[in-house]
Amino acid sequence: MRTAYSVETVRAAERALMARLPEGALMQRAAAGLAAACAELLGRVYGSRVVLLVGSGDNGGDALYAGARLARRGAGVTAVLLSPERAHAGGLAALRRAGGAVAAAEGTDELIGRADLVVDGIVGIGGKGGLRPGAEVLAGAAERSRAAVVAVDLPSGVEADTGEVRGAAVRADLTVTFGTHKPGLLIDPAREYAGVVRLVDIGLELPAEGELESLQHADVGRLLPVPAAESDKYRRGVVGIAAGSARYPGAAVLAVSGALRGGAGAVRYVGPAGEAVIARFPETLVSDRGPEKAGRVQAWVVGPGVGDDAATVAEVLEADVPVLLDADGLRLAAREAVRGRTAPTLMTPHAGEAAALLGVRREEVEGARLAAVRELAAVYRATVLLKGSTTLVADAGGGAVRVNATGTSWLATAGSGDVLSGLSGSLLAAGLSARDAGSVAAYLHGLAGRFAAEGAPVGAHDVAARIPDAWRDVLD
Repeated sequence: MRTAYSVETVRAAERALMARLPEGALMQRAAAGLAAACAELLGRVYGSRVVLLVGSGDNGGDALYAGARLARRGAGVTAVLLSPERAHAGGLAALRRAGGAVAAAEGTDELIGRADLVVDGIVGIGGKGGLRPGAEVLAGAAERSRAAVVAVDLPSGVEADTGEVRGAAVRADLTVTFGTHKPGLLIDPAREYAGVVRLVDIGLELPAEGELESLQHADVGRLLPVPAAESDKYRRGVVGIAAGSARYPGAAVLAVSGALRGGAGAVRYVGPAGEAVIARFPETLVSDRGPEKAGRVQAWVVGPGVGDDAATVAEVLEADVPVLLDADGLRLAAREAVRGRTAPTLMTPHAGEAAALLGVRREEVEGARLAAVRELAAVYRATVLLKGSTTLVADAGGGAVRVNATGTSWLATAGSGDVLSGLSGSLLAAGLSARDAGSVAAYLHGLAGRFAAEGAPVGAHDVAARIPDAWRDVLD
């Protein structure tokens, strides 16, 4: 499990550790890890040209001490000081003793342009609101240069706790973060500024639960439902799919395709697209009598392609089993009907749907995804899976938000979300909680998308077909 903690939690842990260590020892640990990562990226340190962009905070000190280590190994290191009078005194002295040079921030385009490596130590994890003009000029020069850019703890200009980018920010090739991940390193839009993230252990003692957590293969493998020797199709769970319409029969087919590969023992389909579903998946149990008379299920998926069939959505919400709401179902579901449910509800909007539910512009959701998913979960008293390049899953009761980044941009294709809904619903029927079902489904769906695409366009049906490969990959 990869866990991210808030700035407040990290700083409290740092203060507790510094109280037990000699003065400056914690910064030296961080600088040693930073210097090692920079050396690895450079390949050959001796004779390389390194430029440090140094602000007034502790991460400026980290950069200076790391620069001193690189200078002692033969690199030509120059520190560009944004606020010379406020630069970390100890780090600056160490750099000068090692033979490093110091330059003013003005007129450094040529210096940065000749660099092999630029180290971003401008703003620390407490930074808010994007870069100031002087720092923005340096960030732009670094982006235009041929140099590799390494961010210290977090790219300057992105917000550590939220993943928001409210102005200009440094775009790093590598971010070396200390002690733990910060939420902004895992959530878009900030995540795309971080490049590859390398975690350096500096000995922090942190709480068991953080702000964010990201499942890894082993975590997903432990959650996957595995049938016992005496299992039959009903004991494994039955998922109901209420989806599709005369206009959108494909949504039903794709939702069923995901559900059949999600661990439940059987899939019941209810809706007007029964012939299309049976033609593609003859193992499906099809009914045209409505959700209440379809037979027993352990979970429902409702919404993909249902058009304006509000009656079916309302009928499903009255069922005393877990329900997944997607697509048209999100628009048609009465808020109070969702809030009043006693069985779990999993909502799976994309940014546009989330914006409509919250009554805000899509750009507001895309710019503050963590806040949006938490607000939706609280307002609807449901678990919410916010789709996107990084998928977020939040529970109504709070706690750590799950984040998933296994996907690929090729998953932005019609019907991909219908496959995810069916897969998630099947995991609900197999007995996973709404939070686990959404998290595991997003993980498998993302992997399946990668396997299907391999760098080329794919259709949603291709993604569904590769879910078993993703499942096996996790278990292997």
